Amino acid sequence: MSAVVKPHSSLPKGSPRPSPAALNAAAASFAALTARLDYLNAEDTEQVRRAYRFADEAHLGQLRNSGEPYITHPIAVAAQCAEWKLDAQALMAALLHDAIEDCGVTKPELIERFGAPVAELVDGLTKLDKLQFNTREENQAESFRKMLLAMARDVRVILVKLADRTHNMRTLDDAPREKWARIAGETLEIYAPIAHRLGLNQTYRELQELSFRHLRPWRYAILAKAVSKARGRRRDLIQKVQRELESTFTSASMVVRIAGREKTLYSIYQKMEEKHLSFAQVTDIYGFRIIVPNVIACYTGLGILHQMYKPLPGKFKDHIAISKLNGYQSLHTTLVGPSGVSVEFQLRTEAMHVVAESGVAAHWLYKAAEPNATGADRLGTKWLQSLLDIQHETRDAAEFWDHVKVDLFPDAVYVFTPKSQIMALPRGATVVDFAYAIHSRIGDHTSAARINGDQVPLRTELKNGDVVEVITAPVSTPNPAWLGFVRTGRARSKIRHYLKTLAHAESEGLGEKLLAQALRAEGLGTLPSAEPQNQLIWEKLLRFTGSRTRAELLTDIGLGKRIASIVAKRLMALLAERGEKPDALLLSRERFTAQETVSQGAVTLDGSENSSVRFALCCRPIPGDAIVGYLGHGEGLVVHTDACGVGQRLHYKDSERFFAVEWADDPVRAFETGVVVTVRNDKGVLARVAATLATAEADITHVEMADETPQESTDMRFVIAVRDTTHLESVLRAVKRTPSVLSASRTVPAP
Repeated sequence: MSAVVKPHSSLPKGSPRPSPAALNAAAASFAALTARLDYLNAEDTEQVRRAYRFADEAHLGQLRNSGEPYITHPIAVAAQCAEWKLDAQALMAALLHDAIEDCGVTKPELIERFGAPVAELVDGLTKLDKLQFNTREENQAESFRKMLLAMARDVRVILVKLADRTHNMRTLDDAPREKWARIAGETLEIYAPIAHRLGLNQTYRELQELSFRHLRPWRYAILAKAVSKARGRRRDLIQKVQRELESTFTSASMVVRIAGREKTLYSIYQKMEEKHLSFAQVTDIYGFRIIVPNVIACYTGLGILHQMYKPLPGKFKDHIAISKLNGYQSLHTTLVGPSGVSVEFQLRTEAMHVVAESGVAAHWLYKAAEPNATGADRLGTKWLQSLLDIQHETRDAAEFWDHVKVDLFPDAVYVFTPKSQIMALPRGATVVDFAYAIHSRIGDHTSAARINGDQVPLRTELKNGDVVEVITAPVSTPNPAWLGFVRTGRARSKIRHYLKTLAHAESEGLGEKLLAQALRAEGLGTLPSAEPQNQLIWEKLLRFTGSRTRAELLTDIGLGKRIASIVAKRLMALLAERGEKPDALLLSRERFTAQETVSQGAVTLDGSENSSVRFALCCRPIPGDAIVGYLGHGEGLVVHTDACGVGQRLHYKDSERFFAVEWADDPVRAFETGVVVTVRNDKGVLARVAATLATAEADITHVEMADETPQESTDMRFVIAVRDTTHLESVLRAVKRTPSVLSASRTVPAP
């Protein structure tokens, strides 16, 4: 084992300076890591050494941007993991984390040499092949999805990843300048919040600081200079406060450890930006951390501090009784110290301090110190579990990442269930977020809510201390409008999953209707069932279409991804192979009526189709209109009026995507259409027209006034909901009789 070469400054006077090659060799040797592995047993240390040898050989000849051997990076990552006292498997994964991506090593090879757990960790850390994706954003989203899911299964994945990113940020000066903004921005937006969410505050602060230095170098330099000056001016004040603290706690016979705490440059910059403050107005740059023996001593110490200095009202927070989402616990208070300067104090126990600095990594730190301790086991596990829940509902990588980013905001509100159970939710969370946090079934069936006993709308934002009661009803279902105000990724993904499932179910029903209609044109009266005797036919048809199941095929037809007539022709060919013949009478009748306005097999619409059928906004068809159906690519059936210019152009370009549709005898809802009303510019004319529409039972869903200079007359354009064309005619007659109305007609679609 080679010895570690000390830096120049620590060499004895007169010693020969080591060459850069010697320094690189020392940094690249296993000895650079050995001193940190004293908590591992000999067998585990040897396993880590084996991984080092393999990684060293795999990266042989590769250099970093700085000119150092590449292996110095995996060693630095492993050293950071050793600081957190991670186990041998995690350290081996840290040393091997670039082996698959950069050295052509395969996962089976890693399994064979180091076992499946280490190979799984390395695989979770490996970025995906960029050739699989169309854009950088798509690739990045998929990479994060993979990493976060691996992390949900094993939190060591993200700990190694954060160690990797921390070392990359420490050495970012060696990277090309044009890469700084992208890497630092990604770190600030993604990795720093993940570190905070998992309670790794030391890493969180360092990642923020390094990102800030590379994103805003000038502002960073100016702030650093200002803080340095302020530090010099306030040195005497800080020392005085420290002496007074030590004297007072000694007098009270309390054994405490006092440490100064300085606000990071990035947090000062954030505060200045958010609150529009100058540097001089940021008062809490300095503070003190007081480590006490136990929880009781935290509150005793708080009393002593409040006797020493006057507390600032509203600046006390008890994070011991109600810990933060990431497990952080401390008492915070801001006091008016000597010379009227505000100073923040944090009181915590040694165990709380370890968790505050290391978060989920404290689990391994505890295991190293106290083998039976389980206090840190639960840290972050709720959030990690929610990642798996979101993935279960969301298969699209970009959407998954969109949900997860929502949950990375550190601020939280603490509310109570009616049974006094405390729940922590992101700031801005609503009643619906609360309902989904309890259980997805409660969220899905939420119909009303009470906060502190008062009935409130479901979009109401929760405040600290609220007692929230959710009222459910079996008939209630998620509303698409909820997506406009929910705050948590869990609620958002559950609502979207429900709506997608509903849309697919409706699309499957529409697809079945369309295929049955297309089969009638081929001379087959009914769609073959999914019974065992037809299984072979369906299997051959699915192979032809590339669909996995009958339901998926029908859904694809309903969404316009498959053409019903082509599928019907293939199905008839398969049935013919089995000896079935088309019904000659049905075939002749279908061909005869195909020239009529309505086909015998037309799809019937009654307004209950929801997302599987859309009524075109260009012509806004209503019952009574002659209509046609266009099966768009992936958007289901779009209904146009027969006279609509847009529909006619689509028919000219893509006639095979058009299907016969007809109105049901009794539609179940009203339909929107446009009307234009020309009026004299008299006082109160809009109110009179609106009142007439309401009296005629036409609901106004949108109104638009002409935006020109005042003239004698003007056009008012309404979108109104009516039952059918007969109802629309009676509404227009009533509007025409209204004083000041010159004319009223239905909006004519563009040719």
